[in-house]
Amino acid sequence: MSKYISLTDHEVTLLKSKLVYRKYLKGQFILQQGDVCKYACFVVSGCTKTFHVDEQGLEHIIMFSIEDWWTSDMGSFITQTPADFNVQCLENTELIMFSYDTIEELYRQIPKLERFFRQIIERAFVASQKRIIRSFSLSAKERFLYFRNQYPKIEQRIPQYMIASYLGITKEFLSKIKSQLIIEQ
Repeated sequence: MSKYISLTDHEVTLLKSKLVYRKYLKGQFILQQGDVCKYACFVVSGCTKTFHVDEQGLEHIIMFSIEDWWTSDMGSFITQTPADFNVQCLENTELIMFSYDTIEELYRQIPKLERFFRQIIERAFVASQKRIIRSFSLSAKERFLYFRNQYPKIEQRIPQYMIASYLGITKEFLSKIKSQLIIEQ
């Protein structure tokens, strides 16, 4: 938070008193599709995936989150309506969690926190829009190269079939792209 706002010692103490710290095991769900998202979660350690399961039972990964990133179904959290997405731990994961009511209370008690969370949500929105543009305008190979370049710490931690789902391609096609890249080197 200190990158965006400065807090007094009193504000830090108040903030710490309101947060929830929780550990999850690999495979555990933080949120399941259809449930209301009760927490905005900051990843202290570990890795999560945010995904939607369609009517055919196919999984569509929209985001991975690692240390120092946020994870949740923000649409569900903000509107307090059923979630469109699942959030599942890919590794043992430690989170700092803020409930909806707690954040609203903190906004009143520490107004600059509202600015902080607004900036976080704005950045997430911009990243989401750019991802949509890349999915329309880049080839699968270009999307993979972008992913590899932009998120080098994630690629080594996540199974290839999940990266393929994130890129909107099959794991076989991703394997073909990777083989082609080796030949080109």
